[in-house]
Amino acid sequence: MDLLKALKGFSCAAALAATVFYAGTAFAQTAVVVGYQQIVGPFVSAIADGRFDTALKDAGYTVDWRQFSSGGDISTALASGNVPVGVLGSTGTAAAATRGVDLQLFWILDNIGKSEALVAREGSGIEKPEDIKGKKVGVPFVSTSHFHLLVGLEKVWKVDPREVEILNMQPPQIVAAWQRGDIDAAYVWPPALSEILKSGKVVSDSEVIGEASVPTFDGIVVDKAWAADNPKFMAAFTKVLAEAYADYKAKGAGWTADSPEVQGIVKMIGGKPEDVVEALKLLVFPTPEEQASDTWLGGGANGGAVRALTESAKFLAEQKQIDAALPDYSGFVNGEFAKAAAQ
Repeated sequence: MDLLKALKGFSCAAALAATVFYAGTAFAQTAVVVGYQQIVGPFVSAIADGRFDTALKDAGYTVDWRQFSSGGDISTALASGNVPVGVLGSTGTAAAATRGVDLQLFWILDNIGKSEALVAREGSGIEKPEDIKGKKVGVPFVSTSHFHLLVGLEKVWKVDPREVEILNMQPPQIVAAWQRGDIDAAYVWPPALSEILKSGKVVSDSEVIGEASVPTFDGIVVDKAWAADNPKFMAAFTKVLAEAYADYKAKGAGWTADSPEVQGIVKMIGGKPEDVVEALKLLVFPTPEEQASDTWLGGGANGGAVRALTESAKFLAEQKQIDAALPDYSGFVNGEFAKAAAQ
């Protein structure tokens, strides 16, 4: 969900993985750090129930799952060489690619849509988006929420961002500031979104803004060289993703607060089960077949993901958060892993 302050590329594969030997075995397991965020969906459920761990152990890998509070934090970890695989939003992916990180987006976790929203606090005097002029708005900088907030201000609501006090806050900080009454509004995702909605109301969301510009999404990226050196990991990892997303399509409508899948998500990211259920309803989860199609990862320069990265980068350049957008982002999107996993 994610812009970087400084990206100089990934370290070599040797710096990203350590070999761990287990007593009584005749082989070594390669330990890999995977960074994830506080987002809901089949991906997190599959972490919780051990499907990834089982499949990857069989492929010769053990995973150190590390949670980060935002995509910006994961971007920093990716750039430092500490994390070879991680969750990034479309904004962060565009920024990282523009700054020279040789990464590949290989899975779309979700189409964000209504799951990121501008929420006004009760008593703030904000009835419509234009009313945030002169107000304090919390948002995680360099996130997809930040991107769509700025797009909304400049291109949809016609409000000069300089007339809004935009504060850089991570989701937990937004909740705390909201409860203290320090901010008038916030643009954020669940579980923070679910919490602030208890005393606020949605005045716009990323589905509305996406229709006026480009959709935003959460995805998983990998260092290109690392992926090439670890084909067994990539095959096993995306196979679990494909199975988890197919399962959700078939059974996800029946997930309740008491479902083991929802309980697993709560275990991994916190929050309340009932809030997770509501958050799931706000997201769109592409099927394995849709992942590999022109809608998302396929289609080269005409594919949905490439177009979203291109437009995100252009806007970031307009905001002077990157020097200039690249002419082509198709080299940073790889639909082959999803295509193979869907078969």
